[in-house]
Amino acid sequence: MPAVTIRNLSEATHRALKVRAAQHGRSTEAEMRDILEAAVRPANRLRLGSALAEMSRAIGLTNVDVEALEQACEHRPAEPLRFE
Repeated sequence: MPAVTIRNLSEATHRALKVRAAQHGRSTEAEMRDILEAAVRPANRLRLGSALAEMSRAIGLTNVDVEALEQACEHRPAEPLRFE
């Protein structure tokens, strides 16, 4: 797993992180991980799989339809792209 070093963090910020971590009952490192996760992966982000599943439900696509599409694709290989 990657490691990150944060340089030049002020003492006040470090103290505030330690207090916040204690309030949440976790280590300062775990608190920083949680803050970074929330910042770069917000709960309201678009999740492609969920969006596609919702679109499929909205148009009435069923497992039978998906199986039929899969079977149709098995019988013919994909054509390569041509750049002419």
